[in-house]
Amino acid sequence: MAPNQLHVFRINARELLRQPGLDKQIAVSMPAAELGVDDQRITGDVDVDLTAVSGTDEISVHGTISLPWRAACRRCLAEVTGRSRIAVDEVYVDTGTGTGDVDVFEIVGDQIDLAPAVREHIVLELPDDILCRDDCAGICPVCGADRNTTDCECDTTVRDDRWAILDQLKPDEN
Repeated sequence: MAPNQLHVFRINARELLRQPGLDKQIAVSMPAAELGVDDQRITGDVDVDLTAVSGTDEISVHGTISLPWRAACRRCLAEVTGRSRIAVDEVYVDTGTGTGDVDVFEIVGDQIDLAPAVREHIVLELPDDILCRDDCAGICPVCGADRNTTDCECDTTVRDDRWAILDQLKPDEN
């Protein structure tokens, strides 16, 4: 990842803080690998649309990150595709006015680098527990048939052999 490719995520914090209410738009589309995210589930460019707005001693950054993904259904392993839309709402404060709040980032030096926050949002919000549909029947554990498309006659009753001796106590049904 070349450092000059991520320059679009650097904001001059001092310039923004000089004029409360001033904003800076960041709208970019780039491959996830250029952001430092290596995840095979991401199938296209990551669209980042952020606005940084200055206050008196903080800069709030809000907007969205949008990306296409592909993953396997956790029950039947069918391929599922979708598009994640991730909301971003971060606050950066001047180091001289540090709040001690863990939910804010400190402005160190004269610039804010938004790339780490963008990476963090992508990694944390990318779906990993996917279902192809809410009523997915999954795969038969005996024969491996996709129970969404085919009915199998396999006995899938869960048995615990430690209790098998108790079956002998049942009266004959004949």
